[in-house]
Amino acid sequence: MALYMLYEAASGYSLFLAHGLDEIGQNTEAVRGSVSDMNRFGKVVQLVAFHPFESALDALNQCNSVSEGAMTDELRNFLELNLPKVKGVKKPKFSLGVSDHKIGSHIFEVTKIPCESNEFIHELLRGVRLHFDRFIKDLKPGDLEKAQLGLGHSYSRAKVKFNVNRVDNMVIQAISLLDTLDKDVNSFSMRFREWYSWHFPELVKIVNDNYLFAKVAKFIEDKSKLSEDNLPELTEVLGDEDKAKEVIEAAKASMGQDLNPVDMINIQMFAQRVMELAEYRKNIHEYLIEKMNGIAPNLAALIGEIVGARLISHAGSLTNLAKCPSSTLQILGAEKALFRALKTRGNTPKYGLIFHSSFIGRASARNKGRMARYLANKCSIATRIDCFAENGTNVFGEKLREQVEERLDFYDKGVAPRKNIDVMKSAMETANDDGMSTFCLFIIGSTKEEDKSTVTTNGDGAEPKSEKKKKKKEKRKLDDDSNGVAAIEVEEDVAEKKKKKKSKTESVDGGEADGEVKKKKKKNKD
Repeated sequence: MALYMLYEAASGYSLFLAHGLDEIGQNTEAVRGSVSDMNRFGKVVQLVAFHPFESALDALNQCNSVSEGAMTDELRNFLELNLPKVKGVKKPKFSLGVSDHKIGSHIFEVTKIPCESNEFIHELLRGVRLHFDRFIKDLKPGDLEKAQLGLGHSYSRAKVKFNVNRVDNMVIQAISLLDTLDKDVNSFSMRFREWYSWHFPELVKIVNDNYLFAKVAKFIEDKSKLSEDNLPELTEVLGDEDKAKEVIEAAKASMGQDLNPVDMINIQMFAQRVMELAEYRKNIHEYLIEKMNGIAPNLAALIGEIVGARLISHAGSLTNLAKCPSSTLQILGAEKALFRALKTRGNTPKYGLIFHSSFIGRASARNKGRMARYLANKCSIATRIDCFAENGTNVFGEKLREQVEERLDFYDKGVAPRKNIDVMKSAMETANDDGMSTFCLFIIGSTKEEDKSTVTTNGDGAEPKSEKKKKKKEKRKLDDDSNGVAAIEVEEDVAEKKKKKKSKTESVDGGEADGEVKKKKKKNKD
C-alpha cells in the first residue's frame, strides 16, 4: 500500500510519497536513525506536489484552520488533484499520513481518503521538516526561515489578540490577588493586635475592626501620652465619641508594659504597613467591580461581582464558563465532594461556588437545592449573553435577578412568577443596544413560533386555545371515568377469584378432615 504524507510548511502545502519502506523497516528506531542521512532518506521519500500560499494572510488562515483540525477548500482541492481517486465501493490502495489525528478524521469524513497518524508517520514528517529546503529547489537560502518567523509572529499575535475593555484574565488575576490579600491582611492584623496588646491590652476589647485598630494604635503610640486633650482627634479617628472616651479611660488604668522607643518605632511601621495593605485591598476590590461591570455586567448584576469573578476564575475564562451547562455551573467548585459522593455512592453536592450568593442563604433549608438549580440556570443565561453579545449591558442581568427574587417568593409565599419569555420581552424593550436585542430576539423568536404553532392549525378554521383546552379536559375526564370503571371491574374480578380460591381450599380441607375421621373409625372397629 502506497503511503503519502501531508506536510504543512510555512510557505505552503506539500505532498510526499514514501516508497521502499522495507529497506529501512517499519521500526520507529530504524526510521529515527535513517532520518538524519539525506542520501538514505531521499531514496525513500520523494516530493509529489507543492502548493505555495498566496500571501501572509492566506498562510495565517490556513495555519489557523489546520491548528483547529479543519480542512479548508484549498487543502481539499490540493489533495484531490494530487492523490489517486477514491472509489466508493473499492478499498483505496493508499493512505495519507498526517501529523494530527483531528485533521485526519476531518479529511476522511469529507473526502473518504484514509488517513493515519502514529509515531512512524511523525518520524517521517520530522525528516521532511529537517530536509524540506532540499526538496524544494526554488527556495533561496533564508526564505524558509523568514516565512516561519513571519507566520509564527502573526499566528501568536492572532492568538493573543484581545479586546482591551473585555479581558477576563484581569478578573482572574484580581480575584486571586483579593483572596491572597484577605489572608495576608487577616494574619498581619492578628499579629499586630497581639504585638500592640503587650503595651495596651484593653484596646482589643474596645476596637474590634482590624483596620481601625491599626489606625487607632498608630495615632495613640504611647498610651501614657494620651489625655483628654486628644479627645477630638481620637473621636475623628474612631468616629464615635463614647468609644474615644472609653479608650482614654482605659489608657489611664492600663495593665500593659512600657516599650522602649525602638520597639515603638517598629510597631508604628508595622501598623502603617497593615493600613496600606488594607487600603490596597479596597482599591483592588473597586478595580474588580469595575472590571466585572465591563466584562460580565449581566452576571455581576445577577449574582454579584465577587461570586461572578470566582466562577470565571474557576472555569478559566468567560468563554469556558459560557460553554458550561447549568448543571456543571451549579456544582462548580465542589468537584472533590462530587467525586467523593460518586466513589462512595452517597448524595452528590447541590451547590458549589454559588452557595456564597445571598439567594441561597435566603432560601429555606428544603428549598436550597431547588434555588441553586434555578440560580445556576439564570447564571448560565447571563454568562452567554455577556460572552457572545457585542456590546454589554446589565439590563438582562437585572431582569434575571428579578426572576430569582420572584422564585424565592414563590417558594416561600406561593406567588406565581412571571414567564421567562415575558421577562425577556421587557428586557429587550428597555435595552438600547441593537446588537444585544437582536441576540436575544433570536432566542425568543423560536419560542414565539412554537407558541404560534400550538395555537393555530393547518386548516382554514383555526380553533381558539381555550376551546382546545376545554376539549382536552373533557377527554381527560372521560378517560378518568373509563379508567375508574375498569378499575372497579378488575377489583370485582379479583374479589370473585379470591372467594373461589377460599371455597376450594375449604372444600379440600373438609375432604381431608373427613378422610381422617373415617380412618380413625376403621381403626376403632378393628
